[in-house]
Amino acid sequence: MNLERIIKNGEGVYFIGIKGTGMCALAELLHGAGVRVSGSDTAELFYTDAILKDLRIPYFESFDKSHITDENSLVIHSAAYSADKNPEIAEAARRGLPLVKYTDALGAYSALFDSSGIAGVHGKTTTTAIAGTLLAAAGLAAQVLAGSAVTSFGGRSTLNLGNKYFVAETCEYRKHFLSFHPRRVLLTGVESDHQDFFPDYESIRDAFVEYGGTIKSGGELIYCADDPGALQTAELIQKKRADVKYKGYGFNAAGPFKIENYRSGNGEAGFELAGIPCRWTVRVPGRHTVLNSAGALALVKAIADCEGRALDVETLGKMAGALAAFSGSKRRSEIVGASGGILFMDDYAHHPTAIKTTLAGLKEFYPHLRLIVSFMSHTYSRTAALFDDFARSFDAVDIVFLHKVYASARELYSGSVTGLSLFEKTAALRDNVYYSEEPLEAIDALKRILRPGDLFITMGAGDNWKLCEALFGHYKGMGTAG
Repeated sequence: MNLERIIKNGEGVYFIGIKGTGMCALAELLHGAGVRVSGSDTAELFYTDAILKDLRIPYFESFDKSHITDENSLVIHSAAYSADKNPEIAEAARRGLPLVKYTDALGAYSALFDSSGIAGVHGKTTTTAIAGTLLAAAGLAAQVLAGSAVTSFGGRSTLNLGNKYFVAETCEYRKHFLSFHPRRVLLTGVESDHQDFFPDYESIRDAFVEYGGTIKSGGELIYCADDPGALQTAELIQKKRADVKYKGYGFNAAGPFKIENYRSGNGEAGFELAGIPCRWTVRVPGRHTVLNSAGALALVKAIADCEGRALDVETLGKMAGALAAFSGSKRRSEIVGASGGILFMDDYAHHPTAIKTTLAGLKEFYPHLRLIVSFMSHTYSRTAALFDDFARSFDAVDIVFLHKVYASARELYSGSVTGLSLFEKTAALRDNVYYSEEPLEAIDALKRILRPGDLFITMGAGDNWKLCEALFGHYKGMGTAG
């Protein structure tokens, strides 16, 4: 695969699974570089349909081998599809066309730039979104790819500010991030997750250590000094790579990116950094958002230093304004709406640590609101491995609704845990816990419970977000403004 030649000559690239967030984002970047992009996916409607149509990228809403032609120099496919189940992948292989997974194509693209990879079990999407927002305010010539739609990116997952730097969210699952070519890595946090691939903490930690080992000589590792796993990972990388710079950020950091003078309440948080003369404000809930902001600021400063650009008072002012205006990304403390005096939100948190920090942040931001959560656990392996931690994740919440486990196609049910067993464990630890097998089955009970002054949030990587939308639609339809 010679991606540089394909871009230079404006050749054809076909995307199998083009509606996926990452796939659509990479398709958009290649399209913007002059590549003839086309692709295919299912007929199910995604938010990316509007992006593809706006860009006039043609795509089929089915998979058929007749869609594959020799006019394409490269075929990129989502990791969700394989040759034994997808006729287009099988046909591309039969024709001998260059055929790569999305993560390998992203890695090849990163090799064309001065690239920075943002990684971690938690926070990488929001950190990437904030970094892109700050890069735009600083006027740095970067392209950015996040794992979700970002409001400040115009509702897309990409931001194209130039062709010198590339900042992308990179995924640890199955070590996909090892395809990336980073000059810098920003590490938000490391702990046990993806138990179907990483059986214990040490195995996932070692994958991050391996990723840190791919940083180019003279590059940087920027890590969260408040996260024990990130701190340990940084120490292990440092033992192997003396040719890399190390920069910590956070409340416990030493140096310029130590968070100081933190204040939170009334829908915003303010903080300062020890080495940057500026007051920063964020309006997305949680100390973790402040941590993500500090990490993004450290990354932008590193890129500015590489550019030989000083972040002067005027530039810092623009960056501070952009951060204060940042409203998050899709499914990351996303405000769905307000009606009937009730605030409706949705969040992707699906690990106990992320659940705890997100809910604690909401309680800190909105101390006078009653907090009600619907949570749907994702994957049986994660639920079983972190069972007790999940049950203890809801201390900040007034009322909890739990549902069945949202299964993954990548694993088989082991029989050891269910959504009901998680409910029973949680109910044994606290009051006001309810259960419905399907999320939408909780609508009637929630209509009886919800009242003005409530914050209702759906959480998880399942499909219980539909419950939030249905409830918001109900109250909005009643015509009572919140």
